[in-house]
Amino acid sequence: MAKPTNSSSTAPERNHPEAVANAIQIRSVAARLQAYRRQQFQPGPATRQAAVSIILRNVGTGNHAELPKLTEHTEVLFIKRADKPGDPWSGHMAFPGGHLETSDAGLAAAAARETLEEIGLDLDANASYLGAVDQQRANPKGRELDMIIEPHVYELHQLPPLDLNYEVADVVWANLGTLMLNSLHDTEVKPMMGTPTTFNGYRLSPEHFVWGLTYRMLKAFFDVVLPNWQPPQEID
Repeated sequence: MAKPTNSSSTAPERNHPEAVANAIQIRSVAARLQAYRRQQFQPGPATRQAAVSIILRNVGTGNHAELPKLTEHTEVLFIKRADKPGDPWSGHMAFPGGHLETSDAGLAAAAARETLEEIGLDLDANASYLGAVDQQRANPKGRELDMIIEPHVYELHQLPPLDLNYEVADVVWANLGTLMLNSLHDTEVKPMMGTPTTFNGYRLSPEHFVWGLTYRMLKAFFDVVLPNWQPPQEID
């Protein structure tokens, strides 16, 4: 039987709801990101670089089953990628984003451009830039790629009608506090190099399972906004 593991043998099973409630306030997120020095990799001559947008929005105050009453609730945007043969991220839950182009001023610009192309959301016009978190290396379905992905965080001020392109099947908002409390942690068995493999992640709904690269980026983001955040009890 698979055993649950955690990065710390003495880590509590749950993060404190009040600490999470404070950490998800947009002003707190912004302060943490401004003070944080993210991990970066040195790209080689053939390294492909990409960027994604972690988009947050304040949905006001109100009661919540797990968080203190009258907490300012923050949501985070995910997309579900369309099914596409040959695409290693086909059908995955993800943050909007894509590859760095020569016309981009940098990785943050690439994240904003790709967000506009994929879901029709102009971050320059509708959001404020908050900062970046640790870069990640891509290894879809067990394949090691010479590719670096950098997440950039934005606060959305208004949400215009979205226009999804052919790469995106759906847009889903999730409560950031619920995710940080690990209430939605789950596992799913997927084929990996021909072998059924158990993956940890967050289940937003029966058809929306956040795992793999996006799950890693989300955990890295949580580590920044709540330094003593404890990851879920993961299954090997």
